[in-house]
Amino acid sequence: MSSLLSSVLAQAWVAPTIDWHAIAPELVLVVGINLVLFIDLWLDDSKKWAMATLTGFVMVGAFIPVVTLAVIGDDVRDAIFDGRYVVDEYALVLKGLFLLVGYVVVLMSQTELEEGGYYQGEFYVLMLVSVLGMVMMASSRDLLSVFVALELLSIPAYMMAAWRKRDPRSNEAGVKYYLLGVFASGVLLYGMSFLYGTTGSTKLTEIGAALTGDLSPMQVLAVVFVIAGFGFKISAVPFHTWAPDTYEGAPTPVTAFLSVASKAAGFVALLTVLYLGLHGAGEVHGPLIWVLAALTMTIGNVIALRQTNIVRMLAYSSVSQGGFILMPLAFISDGAAESALRAVVIYLLIYAFSNLGAFAVIISVARRTGSGEITSFGGLMSYAPALGVLMTIFMASLAGIPPLGIWIAKLQSFRALIDAGTDAAYVLAVIAAVNTVIAAGYYMRVLRQVWMAPAPDGDTSPIVTPQPVALALGITAGGTLLLGILPGLVLRFADLPDLTGAFGL
Repeated sequence: MSSLLSSVLAQAWVAPTIDWHAIAPELVLVVGINLVLFIDLWLDDSKKWAMATLTGFVMVGAFIPVVTLAVIGDDVRDAIFDGRYVVDEYALVLKGLFLLVGYVVVLMSQTELEEGGYYQGEFYVLMLVSVLGMVMMASSRDLLSVFVALELLSIPAYMMAAWRKRDPRSNEAGVKYYLLGVFASGVLLYGMSFLYGTTGSTKLTEIGAALTGDLSPMQVLAVVFVIAGFGFKISAVPFHTWAPDTYEGAPTPVTAFLSVASKAAGFVALLTVLYLGLHGAGEVHGPLIWVLAALTMTIGNVIALRQTNIVRMLAYSSVSQGGFILMPLAFISDGAAESALRAVVIYLLIYAFSNLGAFAVIISVARRTGSGEITSFGGLMSYAPALGVLMTIFMASLAGIPPLGIWIAKLQSFRALIDAGTDAAYVLAVIAAVNTVIAAGYYMRVLRQVWMAPAPDGDTSPIVTPQPVALALGITAGGTLLLGILPGLVLRFADLPDLTGAFGL
């Protein structure tokens, strides 16, 4: 008996085999979070600027193992913890995206935090924690790890949205985001508990194997609740009501972070769950996502046309762009799985550059005008031609005008619908085409102010753009132009073998 007990205890204490190289990006972020928190305690206020530099180095440090893992290739890709945490090329592409977005947002935040007297160390700690959750999301292949990663990235964002604690609008942004976020998390967790209860597993591949044939009423309800929970994270209509007020009230760099990184992480979670866990429930989630995509792009565009505040306009623009990203996911069970996956990944990559760039220009212009109204961009070409040209590039890209960035992403989304080859796919393609024209209306309205309207109050003094923001503009403009003119660079990411192999396609 004693020998049997000793054997059991010995096996229980055997350390699992872990590829430390595979989880190096997460480890670097964990060390960086503690390092930033510790150093911030010992710095006086005059040296708090160092926190942004240190945070940038942490992002770059976490990006290095992502590159080495991608270069080494098949020899290092690993399924950790019984396949519940996977490091493959699909995960590496998205980890790289989240770290790059995080780095650009740090550049956009540095000057505003220094001049505003905000709590710099705490801000960067929360941002690093949120990015850690996003990086974990890219590799999560289990309901528990997906939910933990989702909350890890969301909870710091609630606090970041309310960072200007003496500003009532910022407080309102944080409270609305928090209350609706907690409600959505409860709905999502309720749906996940139904999936576990009816399949007996939290591992997505095992759930996918169990959800075949006719679904029980509880499984149908589980799929609906899970889609609704993710609908909030990606601000899909009718779960989008938090986005406009939160985006307008939060500090502008935080708004950029939420509209790009947080939204992308929500789509990654939805994408992973759909492909691995719910691919056999296409009859339930296909029509549901079709309706969400159509409503999201249409309502987002129509309301964006009425906005006079540019941040609020970009909030509804972000809602509408989410509809275009959702569009291919409605047909993953109709023979368009591979093209749908590629379309979503490409869209997330290109959208990040264009949207972040637009917010970087807004930050630069608002430093002088102190306004977020679209009319405050009047005459921008006359006194800040460089910013005017950059705003033109970003607005034209978001509108889908070739050869700038998002045109190739939208083309891939339409291609996924054509590959599906169903009447519903063609109808959704027509709706998307009409919405593309509608969206051009409010993007061109901004450019009309930039190129044709007079400067507000006749003030044509030049704008001095802080160096970190200028670097952010350079990165985002370079990415928007490069990926638009040379789309083969981004299409290569969609052709990686593990991008589809990770899902068994």
